[in-house]
Amino acid sequence: MIAMNHLSKVACAVVSALLTLPASAADKPIVGFITKSNDNPFFVKMLEGANAAAAQEGVELRNLQAYSAEAQDAAIETLVSAGAKGILIVPGDTKAIVPAVKKAREDGVLVIAIDHPVSPADAADGTIGTNNFQAGEIIGAWARKTLGAAAAKAKIAMLDDDATQATVDVQRDHGFLKGFGIAYGNPNINGSENDPRIVGHALTKGNEEGGRTAMETLLQKDPDINVVYTINEPAAAGAYQALKAAGKGDGSVLVVSVDGGCPGVKNVGAGVIGATAMQFPLLMASKGVHAVAEYLKTGKKPEPSPGLNFTNTGVELVTNKPAEGLASIDAQEAQKKCWG
Repeated sequence: MIAMNHLSKVACAVVSALLTLPASAADKPIVGFITKSNDNPFFVKMLEGANAAAAQEGVELRNLQAYSAEAQDAAIETLVSAGAKGILIVPGDTKAIVPAVKKAREDGVLVIAIDHPVSPADAADGTIGTNNFQAGEIIGAWARKTLGAAAAKAKIAMLDDDATQATVDVQRDHGFLKGFGIAYGNPNINGSENDPRIVGHALTKGNEEGGRTAMETLLQKDPDINVVYTINEPAAAGAYQALKAAGKGDGSVLVVSVDGGCPGVKNVGAGVIGATAMQFPLLMASKGVHAVAEYLKTGKKPEPSPGLNFTNTGVELVTNKPAEGLASIDAQEAQKKCWG
């Protein structure tokens, strides 16, 4: 999950016009895939997985890029009109698109959320993605174990994405707190936890510039911060810039993150990021296409993973400093699995 800019209405309209071309009965079954943007490596890797799975399954993949609720609603309508049998969607506004999702399902189209669920989750036929709580939990546990006894007096900066993106941002945030051993209950994203170890929260929009500014803000609040949780690796890279400028770029501050992009993995190798949780966008999309194909053959919808309400594509802890009791891979191994 990385923050995106909205597509222009004009661009969306052009894409929509292209996809309203009629399909003949002899065409392959159409599977629509709505990504937020194809400029981001995360979604590029998703599209790679979706295309490969479509070729294997003998279906036609039609990709639209749309971020805003208005654009995603239009994309869903366009794909339904084009005769799509299934639609995979990376939700932008998880609540606002629900009426369009429900309408598509009423029209007989299988709709699967990719990466994170719509809200409520059961408005779609299924969700395939990362267990973001688990991703946060393993980096929180790594930080706690790495600090040892010093974790009891840690000073933690929480660099979040955007308070409105609760499905990913809050899950990772809460997971980190649990992994670190902090009772998260129902913490306010802006920093209302009672635990004195939390210096505060600052929003980054999931990008490098935002990470730097957010880190500067929290360092002004407490220059003795020694643990930094970041929503994603671009934010972590920005946080490191601020730490280095403050004379804290020597590794004495633990920086943890989530994503598993190749630049982030490289930063783990360089010591910029102490540990990250790698997710697998290619697997999310390929499983989505396979799920639609299975549905067309058998009528069977995707089943959630045990104990969850979605299909979990897994995470792996990436660090060059393993912690006892936590399975992990190093940056060199992670380079073989990273995206971007």
